[in-house]
Amino acid sequence: MTSLGILLLLSGAALVVVEAHVPTLGALGVPGVLALVAGSVLVVSGVGGGLAAVLAVSFVLALCSVSALALVLRKGTAARRRRVRTGAEGLVGQLGVVRSWGERGGRVLLEGTLWRARRAWPDVDDEELQEGDVVVVERLSGLTLAVRGAEEWERLA
Repeated sequence: MTSLGILLLLSGAALVVVEAHVPTLGALGVPGVLALVAGSVLVVSGVGGGLAAVLAVSFVLALCSVSALALVLRKGTAARRRRVRTGAEGLVGQLGVVRSWGERGGRVLLEGTLWRARRAWPDVDDEELQEGDVVVVERLSGLTLAVRGAEEWERLA
């Protein structure tokens, strides 16, 4: 029984560690906690511990592992809610400044980098973009930004 308890303790600890690195929203962490508690019951009773010792060790181990799992789940869900700030997805919504603009598109300075740009909605009859206008990135197609003129409230934000 003791060897089975040690095996359960090791596998439970491994599942909790994997849950910390691969946020599965508790799919691996909950069975890990259960395996830790069951393993502790088997190990303590296998080495001759009484009922009080079994309950005390199991309760303390369950409390510690549930607390750690709750922390991991809270941090994991918070990380999933965060807005992407890097890569192509991170450029959407950013403000840039028109450096040059022609009939088919132009160049926009965005975060210190000069990008090729075109209008996000070419069929809209808005005023033509001029050098120095502030624009908002709507999407990214390859290395070309699709932009629109920024509204007043976007410039102030």
